[in-house]
Amino acid sequence: MDYKTKIGLVATDLDGTLLRKDKSISREDLEMLEFLGEHDIVRVVATGRNYRKVKEVIPDGSPFDYVAFSSGAGIYDCKSGEIIYRQNIAVETVNQIAAVLVAKRLNFYLFRGVPDNSFCWYYRGGKLCEEFERYYSFHHEYASLLEEGVPLESDACQFLVIFESPEDFSELKTEIEAHFDTIKVLRASSPLETGYVWMEIFHRSVSKGNAIQWICDRHNIPHHSTFSIGNDYNDLDLLDFTSISYMVENGPDELKHKYLKAPSHQESGFSNSIRNHLFD
Repeated sequence: MDYKTKIGLVATDLDGTLLRKDKSISREDLEMLEFLGEHDIVRVVATGRNYRKVKEVIPDGSPFDYVAFSSGAGIYDCKSGEIIYRQNIAVETVNQIAAVLVAKRLNFYLFRGVPDNSFCWYYRGGKLCEEFERYYSFHHEYASLLEEGVPLESDACQFLVIFESPEDFSELKTEIEAHFDTIKVLRASSPLETGYVWMEIFHRSVSKGNAIQWICDRHNIPHHSTFSIGNDYNDLDLLDFTSISYMVENGPDELKHKYLKAPSHQESGFSNSIRNHLFD
């Protein structure tokens, strides 16, 4: 059977979707990835992780064709070993947004432009934030202090602002989007599973969905044969783009009704959902 007539491209989020709690991939899911490759179905990781963080869990030689990292700010071609797409925030806008966040004394990180976005600047706000400090403890060797009043001289991939409540997130999102028409604001749940709300600020053209569109155009893959699976708010652009879209059982309850239902990341939701369409 020509399975490509049913699914031409499969895109999956990593944390909380393909990766289990111990950051491993189940045997069933790995076997499905190999099967997809054998039938020339394009396999894409679509993740909020930067590429260095992707390689911690998806080493070279893993059964993928592309990695859309940093929520689609960059695309890595696994066959050629090259970054083939990048989209950063212009330096003028970077400095303007940073000034707003500093004036509000918020805790945030600012990541350098792709391909150097493994490195970041950090700014400690006026209120101690355990999540900010926890993140710093994991990434301090890649982080430099953002000096107040000293403008940056290069573009950047994204901002990460950490909040304790969704209300604080919504208030700043409204303000930022009203003043900057070249950026977009995304919400993500903390991958550390602490209950904090993460705000990610990107160039307006950056999204997992746009990255998949770019790959589809490259391979002439029709929209009706696109498949994706995710687990969180920052997967919405991806799930809303693809024709076949699943959310795993461990996703937020308020989002599940919008998409097809898959078992949790602990129960190989990735391969189970694909079987529904390839072998029905």
